[in-house]
Amino acid sequence: METLLLIFQVIIGLLLLTFLVVIHELGHAVVARRNGVVVEEFGIGFPPRAWGKKLKNKVLLSINWLPLGGFVKLKGESDDSKKKGDYGAVSLWSKTKILLAGVAVNWVFAILAFTVLALVGFPKILPNQFHIASDTVTNHEPLKVAYLESNSPASRSGIKQNDILISLAGKKLEQPEQLVTATKEHRGETVSIVYEREGIQHKKEVSLRQEIKKNQGVLGVSGTAQTTLRSTWSAPIVGVGATVQFSVVTVKGLGDLVSNLIKGLSAQFSGDTTVRKQGEQELSTAGNSVAGPIGILGVIFPAAQSAGPVMLLLLMGIISLTLAVMNILPIPALDGGRLFVTLLFRVLKKPLSKEREEAINGAGFSALMLLIVVITIADVSKLL
Repeated sequence: METLLLIFQVIIGLLLLTFLVVIHELGHAVVARRNGVVVEEFGIGFPPRAWGKKLKNKVLLSINWLPLGGFVKLKGESDDSKKKGDYGAVSLWSKTKILLAGVAVNWVFAILAFTVLALVGFPKILPNQFHIASDTVTNHEPLKVAYLESNSPASRSGIKQNDILISLAGKKLEQPEQLVTATKEHRGETVSIVYEREGIQHKKEVSLRQEIKKNQGVLGVSGTAQTTLRSTWSAPIVGVGATVQFSVVTVKGLGDLVSNLIKGLSAQFSGDTTVRKQGEQELSTAGNSVAGPIGILGVIFPAAQSAGPVMLLLLMGIISLTLAVMNILPIPALDGGRLFVTLLFRVLKKPLSKEREEAINGAGFSALMLLIVVITIADVSKLL
């Protein structure tokens, strides 16, 4: 039953992730048509093609077998194409609008998602999370079981996911940090644990682990005590402010990731054992902060769905703005990279031939695919 539930959650996650990519590509397609560029194909998923139909506007709508996003194919996509209806034939300003349209759509979706969250209760995940103090009601939820290890001391004591943890060894539990501290203090001991389910409290004796293996806990649970911020008239302002704040945090996170990778790799060439160990920690930190398709679909989305629609909408908003941030960066093959290359050759006053543009974008795409493969391998190793 658990396997079927996981498969269902992965499928839902796949559909939601595809939706976020498709609306990104739809932004490109709409703005391209408004600027006189012919849209030849709008694809959901990636080839091989499963189904296709020509629409009244002569755009080929296709559904493809690899459900990992989508794409839009424009006529004359290279910068040196100059026929009527070609992408390359429109002005630099039109190209800029077309390339950044997908980014804009993802940011707009994040704003809408965060606006809805502000109305129903926005989970507080940043210490200084943006809100309008005069129009904010803060709610503190009790400590709930967010994750439960199978065959763990917690599961054997009868604890289930979403149970409310009251106390451990007589110590009141209100925050995840208190749970971690209490279990470490009583490691290897048999203690009483009090938890609540459907308004009824239960008290059980549980033997905490002394020795733990990788990916195990002393008790075998992780808890969440969510604080939510609820707004009324200021919800749209919170939606915009939170999107800006989370985007800045995402950029900073990417910067820290690159910094840890560079420092970690550099340290491996040192003759000092201490420096190499520190480098290994930085590489481990970088690896743990990244999730690829397997991690997102097999772990993150199922966990968010189990936590409820609010957490799922929060995750979709964060992924959407992350897509926007990643695509605006000057990375070849992505929107920001294509715009950067176009602007660079304009500044240098050199022609950007089709062959040169394809070589640059092809190198960037190959590097991205290699990175995805490496991250996917890391995801699988974490799951195993």
